[in-house]
Amino acid sequence: MNLAAVLPLTDPDHPKPTSQIIRIVLVDDSSLLRDGIANLLAGQSDIAVSGVADNPGSAVEELRKHRPDIVLLGWPASSPASQRVFAAIQDGKLASRVIMLASEDSKDDFVEAVKQGCCGVVSKKTSAELLLKSIRKVHAGEFWLDRATTADVIRRLAKKGGASGGASSRLGVREQGTALSNREREIVILVAQGFKNKEIAERMFISEQTVKNHLHNIFDKLGVSDRLELALYAIHHNLHETA
Repeated sequence: MNLAAVLPLTDPDHPKPTSQIIRIVLVDDSSLLRDGIANLLAGQSDIAVSGVADNPGSAVEELRKHRPDIVLLGWPASSPASQRVFAAIQDGKLASRVIMLASEDSKDDFVEAVKQGCCGVVSKKTSAELLLKSIRKVHAGEFWLDRATTADVIRRLAKKGGASGGASSRLGVREQGTALSNREREIVILVAQGFKNKEIAERMFISEQTVKNHLHNIFDKLGVSDRLELALYAIHHNLHETA
């Protein structure tokens, strides 16, 4: 997977960390993968592996013990094992940001990863350079998804009619979303469904320039910088839903 897009999207539920050393907990069944990544990270002056785990119980224990900045999670987001990890982060009010280490056959799980609040999706086959870059970007408060993954998430959510996350995570962002006008909300929904500016203009019977003007206002209100970030913001916080 060629990770070509880094999304500088601030998440109010995960404030930007201030520590210089990025503390990692690595979670995966494969000792080969764990050892390989641990050896890679050991050579980085700004990253430290605080703990490793190969089962849900030890993963939760490592999270509680080390309270890491980043969790590299090799299990599918929808698996019971991952659900225990997400629950431990939420219950412990940890600031840990999760990066999903995805297999090629786990595309159906990307939607669940976004719903659960993963801040990045990285292929297990990605290069060492891009894995390191994703860790640093996510630690800095950004989301890391490539454009192909983003498009796939949008398509799958649109087909499923959207999906609800936790009520607590929705509340704060929906309060921000109330600042949007009805027309702006309509544009957010279309952007999140994958429509381009020209297509939005045609569907709404307005000019493409008017769409761009609306998007500029939306970006200012929601704190995003382009339509790709807006789509991810909408998906991550359920602003893409029509109801």
